[in-house]
Amino acid sequence: MKFSAFLKTKGAVGAIFMGIFYGLVMLAIFLPGYKAMPGNIDKLPIAIVNDDKGDYGNQISKQLNKSLPFEHIKKDISNAKANNQLEHNKLNLVIHIPQDFSSDLKSEKATPGLDFKVNDASPTMISQSMDSIGSEINSQLSKQFSNQTTEGVLQQAKIPDEQMDGLIKQINASYSGDITHMNKMPSSMNFKMLPMFLTLAGYVGAMIGAMQLVSAFKENRNKASKTKLFIYVQLTALIIGLASSVISLGIAYLVNDLEADKFLSIFGQLVLNYWVSFNFTAIVVFLIGQAGMILNIPILLIQTIANGATMSRDMMPTVYNWMSHISPMYYSVQGHFANI
Repeated sequence: MKFSAFLKTKGAVGAIFMGIFYGLVMLAIFLPGYKAMPGNIDKLPIAIVNDDKGDYGNQISKQLNKSLPFEHIKKDISNAKANNQLEHNKLNLVIHIPQDFSSDLKSEKATPGLDFKVNDASPTMISQSMDSIGSEINSQLSKQFSNQTTEGVLQQAKIPDEQMDGLIKQINASYSGDITHMNKMPSSMNFKMLPMFLTLAGYVGAMIGAMQLVSAFKENRNKASKTKLFIYVQLTALIIGLASSVISLGIAYLVNDLEADKFLSIFGQLVLNYWVSFNFTAIVVFLIGQAGMILNIPILLIQTIANGATMSRDMMPTVYNWMSHISPMYYSVQGHFANI
């Protein structure tokens, strides 16, 4: 056999096609998808809650509303409601101006400051960006209030040495903001990306399993009814889901310091995710046969961006945002974030 003849065989043609197809599809999906980071960060919703009864709170609120690079800033919202929405990832940052902010600033007996809240159970880039924004605001306000205090001090004439230390402390303590993290997670990337890895492992396994089990379904149609074979396919998928979930979760517990009481809830979610992903991918294979893998691969690649592990739904380009609403991976990742 000549090499040219070998290249024309079914296996060689299929390998050449898949090599070109996969590279083309992956780049065509990943590059436009990740282009949204960090450019679309201004689309993230945040909240500024002003509980201050004095004038300074209004001034700070207006100043932040004008200077922050966000399109969606909620202002008419209570602190409790804002924190609840933050916990459910409907908000990405809550800036709270306490009710005694102005009085503390005027009395100089207490150190005034804003409260910033960030939800760590969210994409790493977002939680880190919100933390950086909070630190930058704190730095700017600290400088602003320190300058105001310094101006007041300099207006005093001939300051005695014994008063100097007290005045320096007063200047340094003129503002102190506080950044707190809700659902705090370890900073290691293997922990931060665990929701995506657990989901992706289950989905890819389910996709390959769907191809094999649908093939077995079609091979045995002359041996049993379609209804019975379909039930067998579903039972087999469930058994695989149980077995693979135990193994996946076992590895996750060995590598990551997960809480023991979370085992059953995470395990149940893994099994459910496998079964849903299996049927989601099997539909295409049932309809168009083994060629369904060609369609399932782009759907998988789109979901690796649209699953919400690397960017929030608010940041996603239109196609990926739409996919996140019907994607098994998106809801699985969000569930793991809530669980873990």
